[in-house]
Amino acid sequence: MEWLTSARGEVAWLRRLALLIAAALALPVTAQAQDTLKLAVGAPQNWENQPAALGQQAGIFKKHGLVLDLLFTQGSGETMQAVIAGSVDIGTGVGTYGSMGAFSKGAPVRAIGNATTSAHDLYWYVRADSSIRSLKDAAGKTIAFSTVGSSTNVIVLGLAKETGVALKPTATGSPGNTLTAVMSGQIDIGWASPPLGVEALDEGKIRLVARGSDVPALRDQTVRVIVANANALTQKKDAIKRFMVAYNETMDWMYADDKALQMYAEAVKVPFAVAKRSRDEFYPKDNLRPNRLSGVDAAMADAIALKFLAAPLGKEQLGEFFQYQLPPTP
Repeated sequence: MEWLTSARGEVAWLRRLALLIAAALALPVTAQAQDTLKLAVGAPQNWENQPAALGQQAGIFKKHGLVLDLLFTQGSGETMQAVIAGSVDIGTGVGTYGSMGAFSKGAPVRAIGNATTSAHDLYWYVRADSSIRSLKDAAGKTIAFSTVGSSTNVIVLGLAKETGVALKPTATGSPGNTLTAVMSGQIDIGWASPPLGVEALDEGKIRLVARGSDVPALRDQTVRVIVANANALTQKKDAIKRFMVAYNETMDWMYADDKALQMYAEAVKVPFAVAKRSRDEFYPKDNLRPNRLSGVDAAMADAIALKFLAAPLGKEQLGEFFQYQLPPTP
């Protein structure tokens, strides 16, 4: 019986060894599945730019084998430069005109998804004591946008064209910097997007004078896109594909679960009610669908009129520039 006891002990030991080996073999596989992608995110307080941060916090990107290294920028112009330079793999919230223009000049930038259709979220405001009641009163006045090539830059040019008023577009960076410049009298008309300024509007400290949706041509246009560095898209194709799948899943969760709103409110330090109003009033979910692609021909015409493009992109160029990682729909 001694030999039987010894044999049983050896079998048990071999079983434990097999389990340990299996566990050890599983570790490298898990590590390999966690790919890191570097992201540049402009206007990080904006609801539209939250999927990367909130999705990572909620574990959605991890579920898809991704770790996101986030770099926050002052606006889409700065974001696009980081993508073009290759210092990040992906940029979110980049102006469509500016990215098309950069692509037409040979920049390694590709659109992999929609960030925002229409410009319903962006608004322009003045101090409560300003004599400006609308843009018709603003001839010769300074009007803010974030950075050159950004969607706010495009909208300011469009507002000037729509109203026929000679405005003075001025780059002011982030909404926070812009608010400081307006309240100190350095800039006449500031720009913002919720949640920034919502409480000040409610309290009567500032007054809204224009919205991005006041430019008719932008109402059904994909005005901001998610872009990738062309080399990264080639070298990290599978990871970037998984990124867009996780991004889309995150967007669904952000509109279905108030926990996402609570996390957002805490991150940007605003009351829950302000976060909810920002989402529900300024950011219709359909405008943020990552697979939405609308108004490309109109966008090219506007990009030409505003000197972002010298000529329309051809069919092959459009096919190279728009490399959506989810099937695009209108």
